[in-house]
Amino acid sequence: MATTSDIRRGMCIKHNNDIFKIVEFLHVKPGKGPAFVRTKIKSLTTGKVLDLTIPAGHKIDDVRVETRKFQYLYNDGESYHFMDEETFEQLALPETAIDAPQFLKEGEQVTILIKADDQTPLTLEMPASVVLEVTHTEPGVKGNTATNATKPAILETGATVKVPLFINEGDKIKINTATGEYIERIKD
Repeated sequence: MATTSDIRRGMCIKHNNDIFKIVEFLHVKPGKGPAFVRTKIKSLTTGKVLDLTIPAGHKIDDVRVETRKFQYLYNDGESYHFMDEETFEQLALPETAIDAPQFLKEGEQVTILIKADDQTPLTLEMPASVVLEVTHTEPGVKGNTATNATKPAILETGATVKVPLFINEGDKIKINTATGEYIERIKD
């Protein structure tokens, strides 16, 4: 058992018979009334995000989790398959357990949260950004824009993102996995 003073980003807790990961939190001490912690939590089974307010000093049921490195192998249409890089064991995760599955590239190393009690895989933590190659995009026409124009580009994983006009097929670009937005072009 933990208390509200132990809350930190990324911590996993049990709430309403489900396991949630704390996405954001804020300790609030109003001028009038007792202190409380305002949190934003994400279900590791359904992916739903909830706002939860917990009174200060309240006990919370924390869940012990381990992080392990896995290599992404393939998607069979129903689930995504990964291999443990140490034991070579394979496991499958449903699409709901992955934040941005459209940016997963075969062979990429990812981190999976595993419940320590029974070794159940909970969720996949995507890296903050990924580098992917543009496989298709329309050529940008010089002079047809005023400022900050974008065009759609299809990446090697099949995902579509908006990119600036100067991006061409074959370019490698960095993508923010949380927002799905273009960050920069990677020069070789």
